[in-house]
Amino acid sequence: MSELQVRNLAAWLARHRIVVLVTWLALIAVSLPLAASQTDKLTAGGFDVPGSESAAVAARLADGLAADSRGPAAGAVLVAEPTADSAARRSAIARLADAVDLVGGLEFSDDARRRAEAALIRRGKVLVGFDSNLPQDELTDRAVDLRERVDPGASVTGVSTYLTGQHAAWAGVQELSKEDLAQAEVTGFPIIAVILLVVFGSAAAASLPLALGFGSVIVTGAIIFALSRQMEMSVFVTNMASMIGIGVAVDYSLFILARYREEVSAGKGADEARAIALETSGRTVLFSGTAVIISLAGLWMVDNQALRSMALGAMVVVAVSMLTAVILLPALIRLLGGRVMAGGIVLRALTAAERAVVSRLPGRRWAAPQSAPDPDRVGGDFWHRWTARVMQRPLRALLLAGGVMLLLASPIVVMETGNAALAQFPTDHDVRIGSELAAELGGGSPDPGYIVAEFGSAAKARAAGLALAELRRRLRSDQAVASVAKPIFDRDVALVAYQSAGPGDSDRSLDLVERLRTEYLPDLAPAIGARSIEVGGETARMFDVNAQISGSMWKIVAFILAFSFLVLMVMLRSILLPLKAVLMNLLSISAAYGVLVAIFQWGVLDSLLGFDSLGAIDTLNPPLILAVVFGLSMDYEVFLLSRIRERYAVHADNQRAVAEGLASSARTITSAAAIMSAVFGVFALTGVPSIKELGVGNAIAVGLDATLVRLVLVPAAMRLMGDWNWWLPTWLDRLLPHIDLERSPPPVAPGAEPTPDPV
Repeated sequence: MSELQVRNLAAWLARHRIVVLVTWLALIAVSLPLAASQTDKLTAGGFDVPGSESAAVAARLADGLAADSRGPAAGAVLVAEPTADSAARRSAIARLADAVDLVGGLEFSDDARRRAEAALIRRGKVLVGFDSNLPQDELTDRAVDLRERVDPGASVTGVSTYLTGQHAAWAGVQELSKEDLAQAEVTGFPIIAVILLVVFGSAAAASLPLALGFGSVIVTGAIIFALSRQMEMSVFVTNMASMIGIGVAVDYSLFILARYREEVSAGKGADEARAIALETSGRTVLFSGTAVIISLAGLWMVDNQALRSMALGAMVVVAVSMLTAVILLPALIRLLGGRVMAGGIVLRALTAAERAVVSRLPGRRWAAPQSAPDPDRVGGDFWHRWTARVMQRPLRALLLAGGVMLLLASPIVVMETGNAALAQFPTDHDVRIGSELAAELGGGSPDPGYIVAEFGSAAKARAAGLALAELRRRLRSDQAVASVAKPIFDRDVALVAYQSAGPGDSDRSLDLVERLRTEYLPDLAPAIGARSIEVGGETARMFDVNAQISGSMWKIVAFILAFSFLVLMVMLRSILLPLKAVLMNLLSISAAYGVLVAIFQWGVLDSLLGFDSLGAIDTLNPPLILAVVFGLSMDYEVFLLSRIRERYAVHADNQRAVAEGLASSARTITSAAAIMSAVFGVFALTGVPSIKELGVGNAIAVGLDATLVRLVLVPAAMRLMGDWNWWLPTWLDRLLPHIDLERSPPPVAPGAEPTPDPV
């Protein structure tokens, strides 16, 4: 948009502020009930890997392969107290059978029910299984419904019921994540409100970013509700959208509101200040938000529906936050008028608090100011002095700060990833107890694994019986195997079901899948004339998901780096600055990965913070942290460098431009980063370790990016590069589109006559 178009938009929003406000309120009112129901159609699945062995086996099982004899697809454990009589034990079995019937898709036969009653009456404990032909993802959804009807772990007439298996574990994770999301939102918004009050010194100004954050998350919830009716969406999309949405909505409104207050403090009229804020920071928000969306789109390089749906939810909330910042916020600023400026009881309270703190500093005495302090100007001198010191010895600053970042990143070389659902729960949780009881009663994992061999004809399949029996004998001697069933023949296909000795998501069980595929089976297929031999089951699916995501990280990195470089090159009209930006963003993310390894893989803070190290980083978190943090880092990069470029265009003095650009934007960047880190930090206090990892990783990366990177590495690097910061080949300059985010003339070429400062 041209400057005239932006000014016309600002004027239109001011004139029609009531219409804009009523329209948004109506949109939020319509969205609210839909957002409240957004989880109704979300699924705990979406983790199938197209083209993998586990997906091929799952498809055969869903088609009815050996349906009568392949073993249970899900299960439960019932434990009776000594005081529970026979009638209470029969009643417990009947309640479980009724719940299974109501859920649908699972079969608890009359024979199985009678055997379970007899065992529960006789021994007081029983492991029961449910047959099903449903796909793996639908089994997890049935486990979610069954949890709601059974109330696992609760004692009813002296009998407690626990659901077992990997599907029950993921259903429990889903329940915990919903609880954690609600708690995070309740805890997070007050923390953000306090930070905003300190930043703005005005209750009205602080309320605007919060209101936009609420509105953005609600509207996004309604969109997720609609999308879940059209495509498979992971239940974890709500956590992702809320975590990202609260932060970016507050950040974007903070950028625009801070610029408006800066222009008013500089003597501009309210109308002109709004136009300038929309023309400069508003454009920056649109550009930054687009960069974040592109970064999140990198997750679509992985053919994993759960990961893609989480990325889609985050992309939607960023887009909604952009619209609220550039359309709703200017109308609200016009509506509130001078109340968005610092003043009133909030400013007096902050001034009193500052007086109390300063008066206690050694060698310092409080001197009453001649006039009320202006929070928008406070810190300018400090940031000028800070930048001057960094740029005075740029090489030393670069080496020291870079050394700290590299030290934090060093554990990344031993990072391991995994996807353990059971490890997400405390030891006293019903899912953990149920798994332990199932292993005790069943002799191993309740999740069977499957070896499926296809021969092309029933005769060839039968002829392979001896070879498959020998395979069974070899597997039974493997210490990771609890049991192996006899081969089952169904037309031209043979199926061998096995039970691992450990939980289905344990390293021991996952290693067994790898051995089956690399040691036991490769030479067997040609020896017995099989067209293919594939390993499936829930453990094999987790193995395939881990391999898929780990193997796709290079695609995500390449996509994000390439597009981020191009976006920054167009905006900054430079080759070296975008290259510096992507390298420093990678450094921030690598440091966050390293800290995650220390905390969640090595367990260095387990005793201090009560974290539970899992011995590995959750498989989904590295790509999620990469996309989210890289996008958010682009926000701060664009905001900072656009201000530096604005000043360089005026006087062509690189060192002075860096100092002025940093001084005018550092307060806003550090405030935005503090808010974002607080949002992520709240999620770090949740109960699910994988969500803790995501919160800690994002909080650390954003914190490092806004401090060591933006305040030390960026000014030091720009000082060393000098005027080369702004170098762009002439031929490339002609090809690239011109997008001026700040109100600035084109940058002055080195050695040319600078444009005088406007008076």
